[in-house]
Amino acid sequence: MNTLRIVGGAAIVSLMILPAKAADITVGLITAMTGPSASIGIPYSKGTAAGVAYKDEVNGIKLNVVQLDDTSDPSTGTRNARKLVEQDKVDVLMGAGSTPISIAMTAVCHELKVPCITLSPVNMPGEPGSWMISIPQPPTLMVSVVVDYMKDAGVKTVGYIGFSDGWGDLVYGGLEKSAGPDGIKILTNERYARADTSVTAQALHIVSAEPDAVMTGGSGTPGALPFIALRERGYTKAIYGTPAIINPDFVRVGGAAVEGVIASTGPVVVADQLPDTYPTKKIALDYQAAYQKANNEPARGAFGPYAFDGWLVLLDSVKRALATGAQPGTSEFRTALRDALVTAKDVVGTHGIYNFKPGDSFGVDKRALVLVKLVDGKWMLVQ
Repeated sequence: MNTLRIVGGAAIVSLMILPAKAADITVGLITAMTGPSASIGIPYSKGTAAGVAYKDEVNGIKLNVVQLDDTSDPSTGTRNARKLVEQDKVDVLMGAGSTPISIAMTAVCHELKVPCITLSPVNMPGEPGSWMISIPQPPTLMVSVVVDYMKDAGVKTVGYIGFSDGWGDLVYGGLEKSAGPDGIKILTNERYARADTSVTAQALHIVSAEPDAVMTGGSGTPGALPFIALRERGYTKAIYGTPAIINPDFVRVGGAAVEGVIASTGPVVVADQLPDTYPTKKIALDYQAAYQKANNEPARGAFGPYAFDGWLVLLDSVKRALATGAQPGTSEFRTALRDALVTAKDVVGTHGIYNFKPGDSFGVDKRALVLVKLVDGKWMLVQ
């Protein structure tokens, strides 16, 4: 298994598992470097590297990252979480490459009493979710912004196609919650697996239902598949998406089929199009500079910023956890860090302004979403 270590902003890949280097605070990062979710997981890795380049210490205490590849597989993600906690003795876990793997990771965090920052949207109410926070926007909020736009555009019926997993369920649930009150009828609920190479049958069902628009619940590279299939079968009406498709590989693979798609996303994606007074613009530009420094390439897409924002919330929480007197590497510090994470207030990130409270996994509001349209391969601000 490959191990990625991020130290001082540089990502170094080793072909053998190395013991965790001694560090003041150890952060375990689980994300997909291979498999169907790699187009999401790799940006998470690079976004974390940008966070380290931006700031890698709190009050003189260093933060080191030990990263493992979940291979886009929940079983591997679960094993990685246990290894990082039991062998590498991490103080906190971040990840993972997909919603199903994030859910598996949070279960381990709850069992072993280690705080967890999920980079895929996960809502675990009650005691099972008491050790975690989720950085992305809530799926219901992601979808409601799009549905509001649909309603204004005169959409009366909508078809749905999404992943046959937790993420697909979350988007469909958000669509159900928003569409009904807005007078929009859902005509289809088609599903496909992340590793599928064809959605011909699902596309034909949608085309035959003749909806006014289609909402998609995919992500990354596999998220382009419904767009391609629908356009090939003559569907010419609007197709919508969520922040999960704001990804360079989605644009590359989708090509002409994804031109004109409208999706909700965090304002960081169009930071240069925002007014200077926008509350997240400055940190978004700081992120771009840190990303370039860490990865020697320009920042693109919505996924790297989620990891960067997770790092910002972690830095804020570490400072308050250290103030309790608890020492990194101890169960007392893990508890103090958990308590700090779930009470983080007014942390300005690239996607939004984070305010967490116990019992609620998510920490952003509508300020964390704008609508964008893909024009000539570039995301342009709609509203």
